[in-house]
Amino acid sequence: MTTGPSPAAGVHVPDTKLAAEATELVRDTTGELVYHHSHRVYLFGALQGRRRDLSFDPELLYIGAMFHDLGLGERFHDSGRRFEVDSADEARRFLQSRGVPEDSVRRVWTAIALHTTPGIPAFMEPEVALVTAGVEYDVLGIGYDDISDADRAAVVALHPRPDFKRRILAAFTEGIRPKPETTFGNVKADVLQHYVPGFERGDFVRTILESPWPE
Repeated sequence: MTTGPSPAAGVHVPDTKLAAEATELVRDTTGELVYHHSHRVYLFGALQGRRRDLSFDPELLYIGAMFHDLGLGERFHDSGRRFEVDSADEARRFLQSRGVPEDSVRRVWTAIALHTTPGIPAFMEPEVALVTAGVEYDVLGIGYDDISDADRAAVVALHPRPDFKRRILAAFTEGIRPKPETTFGNVKADVLQHYVPGFERGDFVRTILESPWPE
């Protein structure tokens, strides 16, 4: 696979028609916050893959990274589904419409759908593991020292993150506020608990005890 002309920290965006079309779609349907965040997820994920000596498909990793937050957009607010699933389904439609093999489609769908489910992706295919690694690095700072100061600075110079912590939390809040039931059992319940007055998070134990089963 050839690589594009704009490297950050020695990692290139795949120079393919599929990657270019994904870039255009994300640029046209999201704001600069998600656009730059998604690029950083790819670059940090690829750097973690290099550090872990994982053999991954850069194009699939790039598509997974670029699509992973599309489901936060306004057109998905009434879907009734987790934003991760909306994002994954958008990626699947994009890939299937371009004749990408189903195993590759499955990897990308899984990488996106599980990117907020810690403890599982790391044991799956490299593309699945590295989308989550990129997200955890950029959003949570997990493994912050795994990447050198110079490489980190190169990524951020190309895709800046001004006031990122506050802005990404605001994006999460707006993306999932209309469907709070989708946060049951996942990390986004924490977001609504902090930022949406009156939100009551689901309780797993209470759900079991109050189920219709007699005992």
